[in-house]
Amino acid sequence: MNERKVRSFPKLWVSPAEAVFFIAGILFLIGTVNIFSASFVLGGQLFKDGYFFITKHLISFTVGFFVMIVAAVVDYRKLKGGWLLLAIITTIGLLLAVHVAGQDANGARRWLSLAGFKFQPSEIAKLTVIMVTAAYLGARIDRGRRITLNSLPLGVTLIMGLLVLKQPDMGTAAVIVGLSLVLYVLAGIPKQERIYLGMTVAAMIVYLVLAASYRAERIWAWIDPWAYQQTSGYQTVQSLLAIGSGGLFGSGLGMGASKFNYLPEAHTDFAFAVLCQEMGFVGALLVLILFSAMAWYGIQIASRAADGYGFMLASGITALIVGQAVGNIAMVSGVIPVTGVPLPFISFGGTSLIVNCAAVGLLISVGRHITAKVFQPGSRSFGADRPRLKLVKRPPRSTGA
Repeated sequence: MNERKVRSFPKLWVSPAEAVFFIAGILFLIGTVNIFSASFVLGGQLFKDGYFFITKHLISFTVGFFVMIVAAVVDYRKLKGGWLLLAIITTIGLLLAVHVAGQDANGARRWLSLAGFKFQPSEIAKLTVIMVTAAYLGARIDRGRRITLNSLPLGVTLIMGLLVLKQPDMGTAAVIVGLSLVLYVLAGIPKQERIYLGMTVAAMIVYLVLAASYRAERIWAWIDPWAYQQTSGYQTVQSLLAIGSGGLFGSGLGMGASKFNYLPEAHTDFAFAVLCQEMGFVGALLVLILFSAMAWYGIQIASRAADGYGFMLASGITALIVGQAVGNIAMVSGVIPVTGVPLPFISFGGTSLIVNCAAVGLLISVGRHITAKVFQPGSRSFGADRPRLKLVKRPPRSTGA
């Protein structure tokens, strides 16, 4: 009998942690090219220097890369207790400082200046909330304890969310609170609490929209942006025009017209629209594939984490990066109202880039300690009505004959 030879293809990486590192690197390279193109005109107009924004972007990445390496090398299981308490106190202190000594821009006070460098504490709050919530829920998962919303980490999350909402920044506040709630639901809160949570969130959204006239106007502009194309629907209309004009391969790097004062925030929140215009459908598809791959490998790391903390931490970080990507792309495409959520690694923003680098580093740290076992639903429950996650050995890979 003739033996069949199975062709083996070379792997791009040997582990999910390596995959996350390289995917983040590719996204950063795409974002760097896009930011340079989208910000060159604005930099020349505001600072007489077309390289102003790209220079700041590269400086932020240098800091972020160092933070990522440190986070990846450190064992995530050591980041508990006193470290998390320090993170909570520091983050809340910075959020309070924004209201006292923060810098105003576009009617909002969101930035602090330290030694000439501006940063957004609300971006730091995203990662703090993930780590605090993950540590609490992970410990309860490992001990088989009941999980409920009536807990201290959720209270800390709500305090941070309210401080961000008062800046005002509803989009970031929603991300901060939403990340924590997603982890609670994933960990397994009781069914009755899930129902109450859904009703409360729906009521809060309606209240927050109606409480401020500009938010209600944004909703109407989202429903029919063309009817508000000279006012609150202007950004959405210009974004759609930029996306539509890109075609299959785009107009070419640096050749897009939207950045010439047509599309506001072309290098930040609406950077994806410029990318679509200059890189076309092919460039947009590549970005979507990369974020999908990030989601896949993030889930792989979470499902094979060494403990509950790693499971929740990897899940939260994946939700942070991929969730913001979905939200930003949906906003730029007019699927959801304008929220001001950045596109990770693609949008300009120093604090956001550094925080995302730190998040990737922590995800890699969890990935460095994964086991050959995966979480699968079992018969016992660690929550009120959620099946307990038990460890099952992954079957060996077939090498073929």
